[in-house]
Amino acid sequence: MNRTLAITLGVIGGFLLIVVLAVVWGISTYNKMITAEEGVKSAWGQVENQYQRRYDLIPNLVETVKGFAKQEREVLENVTNARASVGQLKVTPEILNDPQAFSKFQQAQDGLGAALSRLLVVTENYPTLRSNENFLTLQSQLEGTENRISVERRRFNEAVQSYNTMIRRFPASSIASMSGFKEKAYFTAVAGAEQAPQVKF
Repeated sequence: MNRTLAITLGVIGGFLLIVVLAVVWGISTYNKMITAEEGVKSAWGQVENQYQRRYDLIPNLVETVKGFAKQEREVLENVTNARASVGQLKVTPEILNDPQAFSKFQQAQDGLGAALSRLLVVTENYPTLRSNENFLTLQSQLEGTENRISVERRRFNEAVQSYNTMIRRFPASSIASMSGFKEKAYFTAVAGAEQAPQVKF
């Protein structure tokens, strides 16, 4: 009888140990997913900061160029319109969970970047403008911001990759699906970026 009781208690103890280990593993995995998701949100915040910096620099740049390049009205209007379309987007934390909203955000930012590039190309036609100290400072700040945007987008994609990998791996994927963790979207290259630009003289 004592032997049967000892075996029964051993089986129950083994079962309880397995349950406790499973619960501890589940809690640990859940906490790692929370940490990874917060890493994505933090990286996203840095991307937003740099886009905001660029957004804030544009009016000063446009006003500086306006004084020199009055006939370049279309280019200036394109930059202003692109900035307005970016400003109209409601960027909330939920954008990370909505691939379509994320894609719209990226398209608007890419459009603004393209408009700024055209503006900087146009300014090459104005030697006086290129030597203007305000313009040079703004141009330098804008170029630095574009570099920062690129760096922060790369970091964001790295955080997303780490998070997405974590929630898709088995057996953690079962905890992710039960807890509502969803894949996040990556920043992608602008359509056609894989082709070298044609230079014509």
